[in-house]
Amino acid sequence: MNKPTYYITTAIYYPNSDLHIGHAYEAVATDAAARYKRLRGYDVRFMTGTDEFGKKIEEEATKQGKTPQQLVDHFSQSAKEVFDALDVSYDVFWRTTDPRHVAAVQKIFNKLYENGDIYKHSYEGPYCTPCEAFYTASQAKEAEGKCTTCGRDLTQISEEAYFFKMSKYQDRLIKHIEDNPSFIRPASRALEMLNGFLRPGLEDLCVSRSTFKWGVPVSFDPDHVTYVWVDALSNYITGLGYGSDDDADFKKYWPADVHILGKDVVRFHTIIWPAILMALGEELPKQVFGHGWINVDGKKMGKSLGNAINPMELTDTYGVDAIRFFLLREISFGQDGNYTTEILINRLNSDLANDLGNLLSRTVGMIDKYFGGTLPSVQAPTPHDDDLITLAKATAPKAEAHYDALEFDKALDAIWALIGHSNKYIDLVEPWKLAKEEDKQDMLAGSLYNLVEVLRIVAILIEPVMPSTPAKIYAQLNITGNTNWGDASHFGLAPKEVQVAKGDAMFPRIEKGVK
Repeated sequence: MNKPTYYITTAIYYPNSDLHIGHAYEAVATDAAARYKRLRGYDVRFMTGTDEFGKKIEEEATKQGKTPQQLVDHFSQSAKEVFDALDVSYDVFWRTTDPRHVAAVQKIFNKLYENGDIYKHSYEGPYCTPCEAFYTASQAKEAEGKCTTCGRDLTQISEEAYFFKMSKYQDRLIKHIEDNPSFIRPASRALEMLNGFLRPGLEDLCVSRSTFKWGVPVSFDPDHVTYVWVDALSNYITGLGYGSDDDADFKKYWPADVHILGKDVVRFHTIIWPAILMALGEELPKQVFGHGWINVDGKKMGKSLGNAINPMELTDTYGVDAIRFFLLREISFGQDGNYTTEILINRLNSDLANDLGNLLSRTVGMIDKYFGGTLPSVQAPTPHDDDLITLAKATAPKAEAHYDALEFDKALDAIWALIGHSNKYIDLVEPWKLAKEEDKQDMLAGSLYNLVEVLRIVAILIEPVMPSTPAKIYAQLNITGNTNWGDASHFGLAPKEVQVAKGDAMFPRIEKGVK
């Protein structure tokens, strides 16, 4: 039986500086979605990568005394190291300097030109060099001469260029967004695209440059290189083999189920990219999700502000799964979030040390103390079991619905509600009192078994977010064999005579003042 496919991507990152925690956030969220779908039995293709052409790269390389290729090789490797350190399970890391990408982009540009969707014209108008973004005169006036993305001054440029007839696709784009309410998420971003860009009227788009050389050459006009929109955006299909001799993966996985990217590039992915796909006669991605930003102490994070947080330093200090958990638990996906060391430590101590870590250590410790590490097979219920078991059975469907909707924080809320209830269950059952009564040993064993089952279920449900933690839980509970997502909806799958193995605290409390 063929598995259903699921194709998910991050944006590709511009390698002119080291990645910060904002990039890590996007990668970890996308990874959690990919891991969840794999657990559900999907054939997943998860792609990320680097956007390696452009004037900024050329200028930065000159400044550093390197060739552009040397510069992007360094930063691409650095990005991989960050993703690997965060346990990001990408299937493809795609680089736009890859010869396969270059060849495919040239074919795409040629096809658009031959179809009459690209024409040559002289351009003069406002431009943001850092963001490589053109503005119409009216857009520049409305923005008071500032780039709406980075806030820097716009400059006037004049050059000959090729233009894509984006205006031709305005009505089709509006209809597609209106007819497909899940195409752009959150919904507020769809309104921004419709009211801020599409309904006021689209202008044609500059898609080549002649004032620098570091780019994909236009094959029929060597004075020009393909500009970022056709080059970088096409990575989502060239990375599947589009335009190559082997496009089997493109036929298998396209259209993308979701592009996950920052809210600042939603416009490019919901207007420019769909218009290019329409011109090529290809299907549009099913969804584009624009997540929010991570602020630092309430301020926007950026290299120029000197407040960029290095994700590898955080994982070295607090652990990979802890940082992944913090990013997806603390921030509502789609909204902006705030990072401070205090917020991070409070969250890790509260949820991981006090709640999950404490539940595991109490459960294993009591089985070890009262039964020598092995539960007896004869067990009896307590008056407090029904609520716990009912909640445990209901948690997987709740988490599943939230994971499907990319609501990672809500999925974790549901899981932690079960963890919290389980800790209260211990206080209600009072195993330490049952242990003192000869005729309550069966009830004691039953209550501890229920806690083992909760931990087994929790381990499955947190795996998309915390991929290395489940194995640590299973090791202490001595649960072996394959575990799958479906097992989280059933209560009573662990062996009754579970034999535990006490281990170190998974999440020791972090003392205040630790940085």
